[in-house]
Amino acid sequence: MPAMASRGRGRRTINEINMVPFIDVMLVLLIIFMVTAPMLTPGLIDVPKVGKGTKPPKVFAQVIVNKDGSLQLKTPEATRSMSQREIGDAAARWQKDQTNKETAVVISADKGVQYESVVKAMDALQRAGVQRVGLSVKQGG
Repeated sequence: MPAMASRGRGRRTINEINMVPFIDVMLVLLIIFMVTAPMLTPGLIDVPKVGKGTKPPKVFAQVIVNKDGSLQLKTPEATRSMSQREIGDAAARWQKDQTNKETAVVISADKGVQYESVVKAMDALQRAGVQRVGLSVKQGG
C-alpha cells in the first residue's frame, strides 16, 4: 500500500489563554475570605476626647512657639527665650517650684507654625517630666 499522505490540517497553535484555572483559583480565594472575615475581631482604639477641661488651671506657664520655630517660656514672673533643650527643664523646674499643685504648662502657637515644632515642644516637656500639658486653641468665629 502506498503511504498515505496526511492531507488534513496539522496541529495549530492556540492563540488564546485558558482563563478557567485562573477563575477557579480566584473563586476559591473569595470563598476563603468570605468564611474567615466574620471570624476576625475588630480592634478597638481608645481615642482621646477633645473638649474644655473641667477646671482650667489658675496658674500656668505658657510655651510660645514662634513662626521661625524659636521657643519662649512665659511665666507670671517673666518671659524668656530658650532653646528646645532648655525649655523642658525650665518648665519642669517652674512647675515644681509652685505651691499650687494644679499648675499647667500650655503650648501656644500661631496657625502658620509647622506642626513639627509644636510636637517637638510637647516632646521636650514630656521628657522633662512636666505633669500637666495643654494646647491653647483660639476659638474661631
